[in-house]
Amino acid sequence: MGYAAPVKDMMFVLKELAGLDQVAQLPGYEEATSDVVEAILEEAAKFAGGVLAPLNFSGDQEGTKWHDKEVTMPAGFKEAYSQFAESGWTALDCRPEHGGQGLPRLVSAAVREMWKSANMAFSLCPLLTNGAIEALELCGSTEQKQMYLPNMISGKWTGTMNLTEPQAGSDLAAIRSRAEPQVDGTYKIFGQKIFITYGEHDMAENIVHLVLARLPDAPEGVKGISLFVVPKFLVRADGSLGDRNDAWCVSIEHKLGIHASPTCVMAFGDSGGAVGTLIGKPNEGLKYMFIMMNAARYAVGLEGLALSERAYQQALAYARERVQGRAIEGSAAPVAIVQHPDIRRMLMTMKAQIEAMRALAYAVASAHDTAFHHPDAAERQRNQAFVDLMIPVVKGWLTETGNEIAYLGVQVHGGMGFIEETGAAQHMRDARITTIYEGTTGIQANDLIGRKVAREGGATLKLVIGLMESTVAEVDKAGAELGDIGANLKKGIAALAEAGTYIASKYGADVRAVSVGAVPFLKLLGIVAGGWMMARAALVARARIAEGETDPFYATKISTAVFYAAHVLVAAPGLAQVVIAGGASGLAIPEDLL
Repeated sequence: MGYAAPVKDMMFVLKELAGLDQVAQLPGYEEATSDVVEAILEEAAKFAGGVLAPLNFSGDQEGTKWHDKEVTMPAGFKEAYSQFAESGWTALDCRPEHGGQGLPRLVSAAVREMWKSANMAFSLCPLLTNGAIEALELCGSTEQKQMYLPNMISGKWTGTMNLTEPQAGSDLAAIRSRAEPQVDGTYKIFGQKIFITYGEHDMAENIVHLVLARLPDAPEGVKGISLFVVPKFLVRADGSLGDRNDAWCVSIEHKLGIHASPTCVMAFGDSGGAVGTLIGKPNEGLKYMFIMMNAARYAVGLEGLALSERAYQQALAYARERVQGRAIEGSAAPVAIVQHPDIRRMLMTMKAQIEAMRALAYAVASAHDTAFHHPDAAERQRNQAFVDLMIPVVKGWLTETGNEIAYLGVQVHGGMGFIEETGAAQHMRDARITTIYEGTTGIQANDLIGRKVAREGGATLKLVIGLMESTVAEVDKAGAELGDIGANLKKGIAALAEAGTYIASKYGADVRAVSVGAVPFLKLLGIVAGGWMMARAALVARARIAEGETDPFYATKISTAVFYAAHVLVAAPGLAQVVIAGGASGLAIPEDLL
C-alpha cells in the first residue's frame, strides 16, 4: 500500500509536453530551471512516500473525531502537518511579497499530485488554504493581506471556503446567511454552512474562513452575495491571537470516503454574531469566490489523476505478486495474474489514461502560468482562453476517469479488492467525492457547452482543434512507426469538431436538447485532448529513440500511446453521436416513467 511518486514521467511531461523551459523564461519564474524543479520533485516524493502515504490507511480507519465543537485528527496527522509546513510546502507557488516561494503553477501541480496520491484526505487542508490565499491575494485589502497571508502561506494558519447551506447546494442564489454592519466597520455574520472541508481541526492555531453572506440591503439572487473573512480566533492589531470568534463546528459528517478529512457543519453567530470583515466590494462575493472555486476545480481534477496513479501502482504490484491460474498458452504451471490478457488490458487502460490525464493537466497549468506572466497581451489572452476551456474538462474528465480507474484497481485485485485491508477499496471510496466536489460533472459540462463553447461560437475550441490537427500532420510524417495513432486521432478530432459545431449552432435554439449531451461532450473533449497529448508524447519518444536513446521508457511511451488510441480514443465518434442525436431521445421519455 506504499506510494512512489512517478518523478520520471512527471519530468517528461513537464519538459517535453508542458513547456517547463518556456515557463522558466517568463518574468518571475527564472529560477524554475529543469535541475531545480527535478530536485524539488525528488524532495516532494520523499515526503509524500515517507510521511504522508503511511498515514493514508490508518487515517482512513481511525477517522476524525468530533467532541464539544472541536475536531481531533487521526494519529500522526498533526505532526505530519507541522513537518509539512516547516518544510515550506505550503508556500510553493504563493507570492513572495507575503512569504511565498513564487514558483510556477506548473511545478506546484506536479508536487500537489504527489500529496493527493499519497494521502488525499491530508491534501484537502492545503488545497482549501491555497484557494483562500489566492482569493485574498487578488481581492483582499492591504490590511487583510498583512493580517492573514503571512501566517496562511507559512502554514501556521489554514483556510476554508464556506459556500454551501442546507437549502443552497450548487444553487448559491439561495444562500440565507446574513451579515450585519457594525459601527467599527466590521460585520456580524449569522448562518449555517455545511460540507465545510477542514472547517475545524487541531493541526493549526487558527483557521481563516471565507464566508458568503448577504448584507441587509442586498438584492435577491447571486447579485446580492458578499464575501467575508471570519477567523476562528480574532486577530489583534499586533498580529497575535485574540478572543475566540463565534464560529463553531457543531458536527462532522460520516462519509463514504476521505474519513481523515473533517467535513464540518459550521454555525456562525449562535452566540451574538461572528465577527468578519468584507472582502472587496459589497455584493460581489460570488465573483471573488469563483477565484477560489476555479483553483479548487483544477485541484480536484488533480485528485482524479492522483488517485488513479495510486490505484494503478497498487494494482500493478498485486498483479505481479498474485499467482493464480495458468497462462492461456505457453505454461502448464500457475502464473502471476499480470500474464493474463484481461488483467493486462485493465492495467494498460489505467496506465494509458493516467498518462493522458497528467499531460493535459500539466499543459493547463503551464497555460495558466503563461496567461498571468507572459509579457505579450495577446499570448496572455490566448492562454487564458485555453485554461478557461479546459478547466471543466480537467475537473470533470479527470475525476470521472479517476473513478473508473479506481474501480479497475479493485477489479484487478479480484475478491481481495473488496477487502478493506488491501487498501484498494479506499481509493475507490475516496475517489467518489471528486466528481461532486466544487460542482458536479453535470455542472462542469453545462459550463463547458454554455460559457466556453456556445457563448463564443466555438472560437477557442476551433483554435485547439487546429493545434491537434498540426500534431496529426506530424504523426502522419512518422508513418507506420506510430501505428494507428494518427488515424484514430484524426477520427477523434473530426468527431469533436462535429459535436462542437452542433453545440455552437444549436445551443441558442434548443438549450434543453443540447444540454442532454453536455456530459458526453465533456468526456469527448477530454478523450480527444488526451489522445492529442499521447500523440505528442509518442512523437517526442520517437525522436529520442532516433537520437540513440536506449532507455525502454521511450519505447513504452509509444506503446502506451498506441494502446490509448486503440482502446480509448476510438470511443470519440460514438460520443459525438450521443451529443448530436441524443438530445431528443433524452427528453422524449414521459416524466411519469422516469
